[in-house]
Amino acid sequence: MNHRRNKRVGAITAVVALALGAGLPANADNGTDTEKLREAVTADGIYNHLEQLQKIANDNGGNRAGATEGYEAGAEYIESELEDAGYDPVRQYFDYQQFIEHTPSELAQVSPTEKTYVNGTDFTTMEYSGAGDVTAAVTAVDVNFADPAASTSGCEAADFEGFTPGNIALIQRGTCTFGVKAQLAANAEASAVIIFNQGNGDDRSGLLNGTLGEAVAIPTVGTTFAVGQDLAKDPATTASVTVDAEVKDSTTFNILADTDGRADRTVVVGAHLDSVAEGPGINDNGSGSAAILETAIQMAEMYKDEDGPRNRVRFAFWGAEESGLVGSTYYVSQLSKEEIKQHALNLNFDMVGSTNFVRFVYDGDGDAFGQVGPNGSAHIEHVFNDYFTSQGLASAPTAFDGRSDYAAFIANGIPAGGLFTGAEGEKTAKEAEKFGGMEGEAYDPCYHQACDDIENVSMTALDEMSDAIAHTTLTFAETTSAVNGTAKGGSNTGTADMKFKGNAAQK
Repeated sequence: MNHRRNKRVGAITAVVALALGAGLPANADNGTDTEKLREAVTADGIYNHLEQLQKIANDNGGNRAGATEGYEAGAEYIESELEDAGYDPVRQYFDYQQFIEHTPSELAQVSPTEKTYVNGTDFTTMEYSGAGDVTAAVTAVDVNFADPAASTSGCEAADFEGFTPGNIALIQRGTCTFGVKAQLAANAEASAVIIFNQGNGDDRSGLLNGTLGEAVAIPTVGTTFAVGQDLAKDPATTASVTVDAEVKDSTTFNILADTDGRADRTVVVGAHLDSVAEGPGINDNGSGSAAILETAIQMAEMYKDEDGPRNRVRFAFWGAEESGLVGSTYYVSQLSKEEIKQHALNLNFDMVGSTNFVRFVYDGDGDAFGQVGPNGSAHIEHVFNDYFTSQGLASAPTAFDGRSDYAAFIANGIPAGGLFTGAEGEKTAKEAEKFGGMEGEAYDPCYHQACDDIENVSMTALDEMSDAIAHTTLTFAETTSAVNGTAKGGSNTGTADMKFKGNAAQK
């Protein structure tokens, strides 16, 4: 099947031209003409990079996960392309704890009824779980099945008073982080932990995919609300939990490449380069990495006979995002207070080619989800939305919930925004009517699977989203005024509540 498609080229009407220039907020745009860059950044060019990332995964065990040969080979390709375009890319190394699951975990009820639960449907391993093979009695810890299933289960040491050492702790989601729950269970000498979803609504009833944040010594799995009910209904229940995993010290790196321009108004344009271990990660997040790579290449070509953009653009390819946003968090942690103030904003692009896509824009002003990014984030959201409107394309907000690399930036007062075409969530009827595609099916049916390969990208999505990436990158590269709120960097963190750490929930 031929995925290549010529980039659409059409006349821009006077109305559209106005929306791309003076029609945008004055302190965000200043009439920057982005047409040349948008026409240069093509879906075909991005697809060429994705083909190379696919080949690299094929040659390295099927993935490009952090701290692997596949990641190294992918990084060398990115660096070579940047160098050919005239950049001087640098590696920013960091150490981290890498969670590695060797074989799929197992969960079963042994008595009073024998039942084997299905990995990936009924339960999954909590990231940073300890290893072990345990069969023991199940003890429910301060759980609540009464509507609305409000729960502080396992959040205080007092919850474990009278807990029998060696038993499996059955804990309900709610209030505190999974890491706190699991560590308190370990302190009470539990042999394993089963954390089940809270049960108060559709988004808190299904499979619980979570992270402990850091290593806990005992095996820990997350389950659906139904499995929790099943295991709690008889106080004589015994269960078995098997986790074959380790947490090891690893080293990997980010890749950073700068344009010329004012360093005190640095625009960080980022995408994570690593994949999960399960597959080549062509949409997640080869698509974002390839899109910003092609934008960097074409920007260099556009400015080859000029001094470069007014403001420095730093193209960042983050490492170890799939291990919990590690690379981007490390980057921000190394900035001084003065350097934080010199970062105008962060643009984040994580999955921009989903096959059942929605044009999601991060909700910087909080009007859709009530979670506001640092002052200036609203401007970024509006630039994206204004661009899509100018093209006659619908867009929709998505929350700042901690699922991607903007998290460390907004936590430190740096304005942020970006694009996302959807992951494992299902497209609603309203979204299908507005954006096309299939209602009730995942935005990306191959999310975190081996089938996230070169067949798993929409050329239409790549085309439309890459135009928005090019437009917004150049808009902020050329703005003559600081993004509103930048001078407050480090003191204005907005109200975003990070419920996730990368792809996994943390509470």
